[in-house]
Amino acid sequence: MLKKFLLLFVIFIFSLEAKEITKEQCIGDNFIFAGGECIEYRVFEGDTNDEIIIIVHGTWDEGTNTLGRYAPFAETMNMNTDLTTIAVALPGYSNSSTNNFTALAHKGVKNLAAKKEYILFLGELIKSLKDKFEAKKVAYIGHSAGAMMGATLMGLKPDLIQNIALAGGRYDIHKEEKGDLISLIDVIDNVKKDANFLFIYGTKDEISKPEVTKSFFKIAKKKGLNAKLVEVKDAGHIDLDMTDTSVEAIIELLEEE
Repeated sequence: MLKKFLLLFVIFIFSLEAKEITKEQCIGDNFIFAGGECIEYRVFEGDTNDEIIIIVHGTWDEGTNTLGRYAPFAETMNMNTDLTTIAVALPGYSNSSTNNFTALAHKGVKNLAAKKEYILFLGELIKSLKDKFEAKKVAYIGHSAGAMMGATLMGLKPDLIQNIALAGGRYDIHKEEKGDLISLIDVIDNVKKDANFLFIYGTKDEISKPEVTKSFFKIAKKKGLNAKLVEVKDAGHIDLDMTDTSVEAIIELLEEE
């Protein structure tokens, strides 16, 4: 009883404080310490962990409970694939820490998802989850900033992810922003040719407009990537990854293995 009380107390403190949390404080079934951050996640166990699905959200207002939105999506993917599926809350979201990184949407912070150090942190998180669940392969679903970071990881860490679904992302940050930034275009020559890419766009997406994805898809094909393009008619940016069309395409991607 005391142990349970202490666990609930720690979780309660996490939700109130600025979320600087040490490895020793990072306890509980739904937390993992990776890349210097205590990350909250939700997992839905599958029949096997040969391959796991990791879902990464995009930019929301700082402090948003992203797991409230993405845990049901993870459950949907688990039920449709029988694969262990994990939704993560990046630093500054739900009850994840902000030891080294702020939320993606933080006053004074811009383009964090295109910073190499942040993307490498995400890589460490994915590797930690892969090790924890003793998985042989990783399938990644990313939306918006999550899509951009996952795509870049395919070049920075070519052996980490085998199947990737990218919804509403940006893949050439330099067309829109200046500075010391990185995206898939910078590392595309390092991507493994046997990795499977699924590029998803919504015809009414005003944040990542259709041409952003369609034009980069052409580049991906010219570079020899194993890539498919999916159009979601009348879909905007929000919840693009959760549409029926997207889910069906992701399931098909995984079943082709």
